[in-house]
Order: sequence, then C-alpha cells, then structure tokens
Amino acid sequence: MICTMARSEKEAERSLRKLVKMLKGGGILILGKSEIKIVNVVAAVNLGGSVDLLELYESERDMRGRIVYEPEQFPGLIYRMDSPKAVFLIFSSGKLVCTGAKKEQDVYDAVRKLHGSLEEQNLIFYE
Repeated sequence: MICTMARSEKEAERSLRKLVKMLKGGGILILGKSEIKIVNVVAAVNLGGSVDLLELYESERDMRGRIVYEPEQFPGLIYRMDSPKAVFLIFSSGKLVCTGAKKEQDVYDAVRKLHGSLEEQNLIFYE
C-alpha cells in the first residue's frame, strides 16, 4: 500500500491505520495485526537559490556512477548520496526531489549535507 501527501511519518502511519480500520469496518477480512513499515520517504525541497548543475557535475568527476547529468535527456542532475542513503533530482532552479530515504530524519540530514556542500563549493547562488 502506498500513502502519499503525508507531511510526516506519524501522519502516514495514522492515515494507514485509519484506512485499515475502515477496510475492516467495510467487511474486508484482515487477518492478524497489520504491520506498517515505511520503506521510502519522498520530499520536495526548495533550496532558495539557483544551482549551477554543469559546474556541479564537472566538479564531481570522482563521483561518476553516483552523479548523472545529461541535460539533453532530463533537465535535472541525479545524485545518489551514500550516507545517509538518498537519491536527489536537483534542478537549476534550486528545487529538488529527495527519494529513497528510509526515515524522515534521513531526508533532513541528506538535504542539510547536500545544501552545505553546494554552499561550500560556491555552486548555489542566491539573488
């Protein structure tokens, strides 16, 4: 089962428990206690500045395999972070999508780490 639009892990769990209760109340047979396990957290983020994707790609040559940028195919840069484990779709507008994290806190940590790295390398520009 997939739960979308939840703003937190707790909200997702609450919504799924409510759904299971509704299904049981509607006559759907559910054996045993339902287990809710979050396996993928997705977040949309606005970093508040524009990102030089070509410069980011060029500056990370040692990360080939973890970073992909083919602007003719897709307008965003794909970055696979090892720790915490997450995948980013980064756009030049400074907006990004973070997916693949197992916990909400991993998203916060990964975005903070990425944002800090972009600032440290002067690859994000604020107007």
